[in-house]
Amino acid sequence: MIEPHLFPAAACVQFSIALGEVERNVDQVEQLIDHYRPAPDTLLLLPEMWATGFDYERTAEMGRRTPDILAAMERIAARYQVFLAGTLTDVSEDEVLPFNRLFLVGPKGVIGSLPKQHLFAFWQEDCFYQGGQAEPLIRTPHGPLGGLVCYDLRFPEAARRQVFAGSRLLAVSAQWPLARLDHWQTLVRARAIENQVYVVAANGCGLTGKMAMAGHSMIVGPDGTVLRQAGTEATVIGCPLDNSLVDEQRRRFYPAGDRPWLQSDRQKIRSLDELLPELALIRRQGSRLAFTNGCFDILHAGHVSYLEEARRTADCLVVGLNTDASVRLLKGPGRPMNSEADRARVLAALGCVDFVVLFAEETPIRLITAVRPDVLVKGADYEEEQIVGATEVKAAGGRVARIAFEHDRSTTTLIETIRAARPTPLQDSSSSTTEEQS
Repeated sequence: MIEPHLFPAAACVQFSIALGEVERNVDQVEQLIDHYRPAPDTLLLLPEMWATGFDYERTAEMGRRTPDILAAMERIAARYQVFLAGTLTDVSEDEVLPFNRLFLVGPKGVIGSLPKQHLFAFWQEDCFYQGGQAEPLIRTPHGPLGGLVCYDLRFPEAARRQVFAGSRLLAVSAQWPLARLDHWQTLVRARAIENQVYVVAANGCGLTGKMAMAGHSMIVGPDGTVLRQAGTEATVIGCPLDNSLVDEQRRRFYPAGDRPWLQSDRQKIRSLDELLPELALIRRQGSRLAFTNGCFDILHAGHVSYLEEARRTADCLVVGLNTDASVRLLKGPGRPMNSEADRARVLAALGCVDFVVLFAEETPIRLITAVRPDVLVKGADYEEEQIVGATEVKAAGGRVARIAFEHDRSTTTLIETIRAARPTPLQDSSSSTTEEQS
């Protein structure tokens, strides 16, 4: 049995980030840590984009500096035999937008990293970075470490997921503005209280570019007690962490560990008349809608990967599903293999699908014009001019996303494989005789 444990101490390094000035920021961090003189094995948390700030015009250039910055973190970590964590620009291999990634560095190099999941569109972060998917915790010599990056703090489910997976400490690396200081203090405490974990939250202070940061880095105990809190000046705050306090809080009750299944996926299956009022409410709150469609006769890995990618294009995914009659028009009298009710039920059970609505026509154009999606999703094997509804969606200000199938699978091939494996009548007869004789 693995005993749960965590870092013996943690500290927040708070300072005013000089926009785009890597050497100056690294020097500030070194001087602050040298003055603090941390004990070995301490976790030292740095603010979001601590070495560069959000220098949007030079995002790619700053990303190319990341290996050197990580080397500087390793040098500092080796000097005191500690661990440093903070976010940096991580250029993606596919040459699209980079990630804002929380790196944990020890005396021997990078131990692990977690991406920022929720991008702050209000500051146009989504124009220069891509959001990352939820990833496993960072495995450290002092137990699993969870991490949130700034705006992630506003999403309780992101913290809960990491705590349920085993984290007893959440590291929050942020550039939180002074204008929303009360939100910062409230949310940091809330994540600690509801998950019964230590939360170590490092923020920038002073001016970064023209933006005033809130400072007030915090270390909060698993009962919500603020153990240490900075003001608005550059400083390092730290304290020991007591693993037994986590156990003490959780002995009585542990909300993060209670996960009853309280929903019925059948409720995702709606008629168009039922669906439209719900979509209007979702759209009114500023959420984006994605739409895709298909027969989804025998659901396979290719379908699932496609639907996951479709969901990532927006905040809500509506799947238009061909009725049985509609499938027969498209595929012939031998299809579908599964009824529309069964196909809808299986689709609704996928976490990436928000709503399923059936349509009886040969094409989903009536659904598309009624739903008015922000993103119309179709397979990359279709050219955009071939995609039903593309013209209408773009004319309304939406866009078309073409997604390649990740797995080489097809329902037709699966059906042919099943039929090929079916015993012949002679085999059936032989098998029956053998059973009767035995």
